[in-house]
Amino acid sequence: MTPRLYSYWRSSAAYRVRIALNLKGIPHEILPVSLVADGGQHRHEGYRKINPQAFVPFFDDGMVAIGQSQAIMEYLEEAYEGFRLLPEDIADRAFVRAFSNLVCCDIHPLNNLRVMQYLGGSLGIDERSRDEWYRHWIAEGFVAAEALARQREDRGDYLCGGVPSMADACLVPQMYNARRFELPLDAFPRLLAVDAACRALGAFQRAAPDAQADAV
Repeated sequence: MTPRLYSYWRSSAAYRVRIALNLKGIPHEILPVSLVADGGQHRHEGYRKINPQAFVPFFDDGMVAIGQSQAIMEYLEEAYEGFRLLPEDIADRAFVRAFSNLVCCDIHPLNNLRVMQYLGGSLGIDERSRDEWYRHWIAEGFVAAEALARQREDRGDYLCGGVPSMADACLVPQMYNARRFELPLDAFPRLLAVDAACRALGAFQRAAPDAQADAV
């Protein structure tokens, strides 16, 4: 079976996995699941039967069917040969995982769509304050991310050497979000340089939100 990725064009978690699939050169089919149309297609019973957590991304290759972007990327690394998302060196692998967790566990959960909807809906927070919340937590995370990125800036153009890794696949979607919410980025020159190097690559360009069939 052709591997399937259930995805939403603007989901940064799905964006990470699209990058990883492209880097590894794994043929796959993208099945769009809108997080906003029809009250959120991820909440519908049909999708909940596929993924009880009702999130995107969700990956199914006929052998394994799993959600959670980092778990999917780790699985791709272990199950498919070719391009390495994780470096061979154990210390570098630890660095890549730590940087990925900084984005996926510390920044993103505070800013994902359901949090923003709860702030604006149940708590009645106005759009300006919600956007300031979004920018605040990205900026907080980027201060640490910039410091981490500088630890290996002599290794090459990417976060951990001369080729991109899972860490870069996590950074680029978060940079996209930062620009979308107009966070000033001048204080993060290393992140900007890595992001530019990544976005020059076809694997990242094909994964970009605006390149997706369901982009609106």
